[in-house]
Amino acid sequence: MEHAKLFEEFQLGALTLPNRLVMAPMTRCRSTGNTPTPQVAQYYGQRAEAGLIITEGTSPSPNGLGYPRIPGLFSPEQIAGWRRVGQSVHRAGGRIFVQLMHTGRMGHPDNLPAGAQLLAPSPIAPNETMRTEAGSQPIPVPREMTESDIETALGEYETAAKNAIAAGLDGVELHGANGYLIDQFINSASNQRQDHWGRTVEGRSRFVEQVTRRVAAAIGPDRVGIRISPAGGFNAMVTDEDLTVIYTRLARSFAEVGIAYVHLVDHSSWGTPAPDPELLHAIRQNFTGALIFCGAYDAGRANAVLVEERCDLVAFGRPFIANPRLVSKLKHGRELRSPDFDTFYSSGDKGYIDYPLD
Repeated sequence: MEHAKLFEEFQLGALTLPNRLVMAPMTRCRSTGNTPTPQVAQYYGQRAEAGLIITEGTSPSPNGLGYPRIPGLFSPEQIAGWRRVGQSVHRAGGRIFVQLMHTGRMGHPDNLPAGAQLLAPSPIAPNETMRTEAGSQPIPVPREMTESDIETALGEYETAAKNAIAAGLDGVELHGANGYLIDQFINSASNQRQDHWGRTVEGRSRFVEQVTRRVAAAIGPDRVGIRISPAGGFNAMVTDEDLTVIYTRLARSFAEVGIAYVHLVDHSSWGTPAPDPELLHAIRQNFTGALIFCGAYDAGRANAVLVEERCDLVAFGRPFIANPRLVSKLKHGRELRSPDFDTFYSSGDKGYIDYPLD
């Protein structure tokens, strides 16, 4: 078969994946009250053919609910909602990691529950707008996190990971990409601290290294992955001069902890710079677990990078929205449907669970 490598089994920690296609995390804004609904469970169950599903960004903290109607994983109701999701996917024969995404400064007070705050490593607004129920609004300046805030956030990641396992999910992906809280500590555009959580490569790496170690210790490293976006300019990030030094260090750190995978995002199709080939090589050489590539792949291009052993798995995003059984369609060369962009972040079933399954 032309794309045989893409449809081979792969061992990811304790999980045997029936193919090497990963469903990428995609925010869909359908979690009413920040809790996954039965429709969310149906949505993921429909897409269980994927070798691995990585869910939409899910906040470990009330402070991380920066977008409207995104889910959390810190309350009993949210755990129950995710338990329904996991059961739906497992009944259909799938495997599912929940992505833990604290939005940090990328949010708006109107989207946060009572008592929650916009927090970030430094009090720097990203000069962007945020969707709210009242329309797009400028993102205000976040409050700089204190030492106590940082310790609380680390504990929230750890607790949310335990909640994911208690809900019956297979593992967690830490969202360290795209300008959210973990990335905000790594990147100098958002971290201008002069204490041991900033200033140097070691300082800017400290938060992600601490999160990874604590979550791996809490649920087991083979149940943990992390998403990173070197060179990504999404959400007002910059390309740091010491990019290769930072991410080579992080690759070694992730290998020492023994996490299951690194999920590397290439946003060059959106007009941002592609990751430097030397940096990709450094990550591949220094990280001993599985490497996932993500970035507007089709079956042919995905199969090529797998055959070349540049990565072990390939994540597909938008094609999964309109093609729930994307794996079968790609395997048999069937035409793909195009998604309805107008319903990506709406609140109803339309453009969510009503795409045909054939």
